[in-house]
Amino acid sequence: MVASCGDLPAGGPNAGQILAGADKEDADFAVYPVTRATLPQLSSWPTRGASPAGGWIARTKGPSSQIIEAGDTLDLAIWDNGDSSLLTQSGQKVVEMKGIRVSPAGEVFLPYVDQVYVAKMSPDRARNTIQAEFSQIIPSAQVQLSHHAGRESSVDLVSGVNSPGNYVMPDRDFTVLSLLAMGGGITKSLRNPQVRLMRGGKLYATSAESLLKSPSQDTTLRGGDKVYVEDDSRYFLSLGATGREAQIPFPHDKVTALDAASLAGGLNDTRANPKSVLILRNYKPGDLRSDGSGPGKERVIFALDLTTADGLFSAGEFLVQDRDLVLATQTSLANTKTIIGLFYDAVGISTRLDRLVR
Repeated sequence: MVASCGDLPAGGPNAGQILAGADKEDADFAVYPVTRATLPQLSSWPTRGASPAGGWIARTKGPSSQIIEAGDTLDLAIWDNGDSSLLTQSGQKVVEMKGIRVSPAGEVFLPYVDQVYVAKMSPDRARNTIQAEFSQIIPSAQVQLSHHAGRESSVDLVSGVNSPGNYVMPDRDFTVLSLLAMGGGITKSLRNPQVRLMRGGKLYATSAESLLKSPSQDTTLRGGDKVYVEDDSRYFLSLGATGREAQIPFPHDKVTALDAASLAGGLNDTRANPKSVLILRNYKPGDLRSDGSGPGKERVIFALDLTTADGLFSAGEFLVQDRDLVLATQTSLANTKTIIGLFYDAVGISTRLDRLVR
C-alpha cells in the first residue's frame, strides 16, 4: 500500500508538483513571488482582458441648448403688421411654414430669401438669423421658430436598461448617465454592468461603477451615438484547496488576490497550504520583455505567501486578471492524513475479514 502512495487521492496538487522544473533553463514557465519589493514592477505589466480599443472619452461640457443639425425640421411663423406684404394676404397677419427640413448642407429654403444656413446654431440664434434675412425685404417681419430634432439630434439606448429606445437630446450637454437615467436605469440583473459607446465606427468602453465614481468620465453625447450596457464578461478560475472550485465572475472592476480567495470560499482549514497560493496566467507573445518591464515567458506563475504580513498586504494589492487561475495548493500534511486513512481502512478491512473467517 505504501508503495502505491505516489498517486494518492487529493483535493488539489501541492506546490512542489506545480513548481517542479521552474529552475531549469528550458522551463516553459516562470515563477515570480508577489511581495512588497516586486509588486510595483509586476503591477506595471500588460493587462489581460482590457477594455475594447479606444478606451473611454472624458467629459467635455457642451452647450446648454439644443443645436440644429442636418435632418432636423423647423416650423416657422412669420408675423407682418404692414399694410402690404410679400408673404401675407390682405387682412392676414401671420403665415406659417411647417416641416421645413434642414438639408444635408445645413440649409433651409425660405421664400424670397433663398437658402439660409442654420446648422450648428441654437434655435434662438437660427430665429435671429432668419429674421435678419426677412427684415431686408420685409422690415416689420417678426419670426417665431420651433425646432424638431431629427436623427442627428438623438441617441439610441440599445440594451441593458429598463426602457431602451431612441431619445432626443434635450440639449448638447446631455451625458451618458443622463441617458441611462432617462432609460429607466440599468437592469438590476446585470453583473458589474459595462457601458459601451459606439461613435463614428469606434467602440468605447467603461463600467457603470467607474462612471458613478468619476464624474469627469461622464461622456457628453453626440447625435447618432449608440449606448448599450452588458454583463462584465471577465472571470477567474478557482481550483485546489478552496471552499469553492468554480468559474467566478468579476463582481467589481478590480479584484485582488485576497478578494479572489474570499470569493472562492476561503482556504480549506485542513488541506490548504497558505504559504503557497498560486496565480497562473498566460500572456501574449507581444507582452514579453527582457528588461523586466513585462513577463519573460508567456506562462507565468505568481506565488503568494499568506502566512506573513508582507504576503497578506501584497495579496491585497495584487490584481487578478481575466481568465487567471487562482490555485490554493494542498499542504503535504493532507497527503500524510490520506496515507494514514488508507492504512487504517486497510487494517479495518483485514480485521473484519479475519473475524468473518473465525
